[in-house]
Amino acid sequence: MPSPQEKVDVVLIGGGIMSATLGAMLTELQPDWDIRVYEKLDYVATESSDPWNNAGTGHAALCELNYTPEDSNGQIDLEKASNINQQFHHSRQYWSHLVDTGVITDPTTFINPIAHVSYGRGDKGRDYIKNRYETMVRNPLFADMEYTEDADTQAEWLPLMFSGRGPGQVNGISRIKQGTDVDFGSLSSQLLSYVAAKGATVRTSHQVTDLDRSSDGWTLTVKDLLSHETHQVGAKFVFVGAGGGALPLLQKSGIPEGRGYGGFPVSGYFLRTANQDLVARHQAKVYGQAAQDAPPMSVPHLDTRVVDGQDYLMFGPYAGFSPKFLKKGRFTDLPLSVRGNNIGTMLNVAKDNTDLVTYLLGELAATKKARFEALQTFIPSVDPADWELIQAGQRVQVMKKDPKKGGVLQFGTELISSADGSLATLLGASPGASTAVPIMIDLLKTCFPREYAGWEKTFKDMIPSLGRDLVDDETLLKEVSEYTSRTLQLI
Repeated sequence: MPSPQEKVDVVLIGGGIMSATLGAMLTELQPDWDIRVYEKLDYVATESSDPWNNAGTGHAALCELNYTPEDSNGQIDLEKASNINQQFHHSRQYWSHLVDTGVITDPTTFINPIAHVSYGRGDKGRDYIKNRYETMVRNPLFADMEYTEDADTQAEWLPLMFSGRGPGQVNGISRIKQGTDVDFGSLSSQLLSYVAAKGATVRTSHQVTDLDRSSDGWTLTVKDLLSHETHQVGAKFVFVGAGGGALPLLQKSGIPEGRGYGGFPVSGYFLRTANQDLVARHQAKVYGQAAQDAPPMSVPHLDTRVVDGQDYLMFGPYAGFSPKFLKKGRFTDLPLSVRGNNIGTMLNVAKDNTDLVTYLLGELAATKKARFEALQTFIPSVDPADWELIQAGQRVQVMKKDPKKGGVLQFGTELISSADGSLATLLGASPGASTAVPIMIDLLKTCFPREYAGWEKTFKDMIPSLGRDLVDDETLLKEVSEYTSRTLQLI
């Protein structure tokens, strides 16, 4: 291989929220480092970070029922919800820091206050929501949660969903007013503009096609998709934050830590409306309960979205299956990801998840009538003419080795780094974007242990609650909540 034509300190692959967050952090921590960002598409943040390719929920475990499982004894497990909520507090504090330092001038361009609501239908659903509420409200993180099964109050909170419903219906809903809607596409674009203004190079329509070890890091093969020219770039550190495109690059790197990983792609669709009469009657993100055998990302929800200053409603997702790893990927992505070191993992996952595959294929074949029947469980009176079907982004769930089962499907994120810390890759999906800040801090701590010791004070200035438990420190919880609400204009 020829010598690299140029050498830089850091290469970030992918122009979404993960690379943007890491790039912004490194720009402040190490302004002398030469940073390069490569995005395959012609504009940044147009895959998973695009506002119409995700639900935009500021995942704080306020309404997402899959984060609060109930066991056979009726006990609600809050561990995951508590962890995710505190991680989102870290993200909010970092975003507030960006506003304070002028990196972001108008927070309403990417974050807006929207109530988060959980919805249970029938006796069983109501009882779960009530039990969940009674457990969560005892935790300081969720102390502002409200609950009602009163029909008039439900109609007051959610008029589009509950006004005019007939008598005898049993529903339970909980609400926290302090939820948020986040446009991660806008946030990513603003962060990458800041990175570029401070001297980094952001190149779109450039695809990293290969990675090879070098004496001082990595040599990347980069193709300019407009000129069709290829060149090599040397980098001391590489972050692969390419969403569904991350697994193939991890495999090409050849690091032993990446062996055994596979990807299970899931596609999705949403119904969307810009009818302002409907939007005005539903200012909330309402999460219901998933159908049996449905993946966590298929939990039905009716959301207020704020994109480019306009309010919309979005309902879904309707899950499906595609072998593509990216929305603008190829049908060969899944078969080409099969390797000798991961085929056993993938076969074991397939064996243990036949119900899931059947569910996804059924969703893919769902008729227009079936989609609107699902929406009618949230909005009793629906005019299909008000709604359009849009395709959401692809999600590639992690398949990894398991000592007992041989392989498991993981509905979360996985940070994989080489032993020397010169390369890191992020696989997986939700809560992903909402927890980008703590994920990137973990990456920096893992890959730059010597430098991190000097960065730690700066991080604690950016994120006052870093390393502290907000459940045990209610005074700090109040302080950071008030600070971020004020700075991000959420009050």
